[in-house]
Amino acid sequence: MSFNSKMPEINKKLENILIIGNGGRENSLGWAIQKNDFIKKIYLSPGNAGSEKIRKCMRINLDITDKKNLILKLKSLDIDLVVIGPEIPLSAGLGDYLRKNNFDVFGPNKDGARLEYSKSWAKEFMNSANIPTSNFWKVNSFKEAQKVINNSEEPLVVKADGLASGKGVFVSESKDECLQATKAIFNGKFGKSGQIVVLEEKIQGPEVSIFALCDGEKYILLPTAQDHKRLNENDEGPNTGGMGAYSPTPLITKNLLEEIKKKIIQPTIHELKRKKIDYRGVLYFGLMITKLGPKVIEYNCRFGDPECQTIMPLLDKNFVILLQKCARGNLTGNEEIDMPNKVSGCVIATSKGYPNEYEIGFPIKIGKVDTTDFQIFDSGTSLSKNGELLTNGGRVLSIVCQDTDFNMVFEKAYKNLNKINFEGIYYRNDIGHQVRKNFSKEN
Repeated sequence: MSFNSKMPEINKKLENILIIGNGGRENSLGWAIQKNDFIKKIYLSPGNAGSEKIRKCMRINLDITDKKNLILKLKSLDIDLVVIGPEIPLSAGLGDYLRKNNFDVFGPNKDGARLEYSKSWAKEFMNSANIPTSNFWKVNSFKEAQKVINNSEEPLVVKADGLASGKGVFVSESKDECLQATKAIFNGKFGKSGQIVVLEEKIQGPEVSIFALCDGEKYILLPTAQDHKRLNENDEGPNTGGMGAYSPTPLITKNLLEEIKKKIIQPTIHELKRKKIDYRGVLYFGLMITKLGPKVIEYNCRFGDPECQTIMPLLDKNFVILLQKCARGNLTGNEEIDMPNKVSGCVIATSKGYPNEYEIGFPIKIGKVDTTDFQIFDSGTSLSKNGELLTNGGRVLSIVCQDTDFNMVFEKAYKNLNKINFEGIYYRNDIGHQVRKNFSKEN
């Protein structure tokens, strides 16, 4: 994939980049950014054990809550662009503060991040802009929730209002499950994120991910993707932060994409402007393709994980220029992304017990893998005192491959995964089952 040759040259120095975050998403962003010849140094804070395996990348410890010293440090590093990966610092207003101190930032201000950190606000936002979504009820107590659940004809989807690392959504199969999930949230399962609960009508259809790079006025779309949220094969088990993904998804046809632009993306950006929210960053649209057309399940204010790891290898060296143009509010509207001649897939290797309790600190052994169009992005890793790679999170490694079709992509991914091991390693064997023509449970 490459950007249109007519894309304007950068109009400001772009040499030193800071990426905030410590997961596979941030490592893949660094990997994509380093391709550009302008780039001299990429700092990842705090990064992980895999960050410095990437060319031009260096880990750095920054206290992003110590604002005065943070500004001094960024000035000493001569940072030209800050890319904020996770939702928590965005929701805390890190983008606001850095912009006030004259740094170019890719990532929305706190008011824009509200699309993710308050599900009830996001649903009200969609309703005010007539953006298609499911019916919902905002409840402030378990007693209120009981009334809604008991009066509903079908089981409802239960969501903690605030941030919950992708684990605050419960797709219930019965009213009793709805009640149990709601009670757990109000009893503190997600801390302050569970002070409000959103109950939603359950809608049916495949889920897809759309990413729009926004500069406050204009936008450009990245390749589409489909994420696999459920822990187990056949899309069963609890919701996770994501067990794998593939890109682009053939579910999004040209005509469907035009409908999504018209009914969802453009109204979203218009409503942000109407609310005087200057949104400069990535807008993530989690959509469900229903019989009545596409509907928004959720917004995110950052790149999805593992969709980001999946998409980045499809982009060329000019990706970082787009990030800068969004940060500076000067997309022209003429930028284009060519369709790729390859597709990409990602499988996540997790610790035993994830997304619930799990142990860390196990040695990771990686044998001889096929490195052609293949990337390992560390998601949750650390180094021992002796320099040994160790598990350090629920999601440990992102195994990413590209090829001319999805059968070949996932054949390569799973072949390489067989050469990777740590105690309790777990991964789904059916990632991309929607597009793997030769897939079967026996494979």
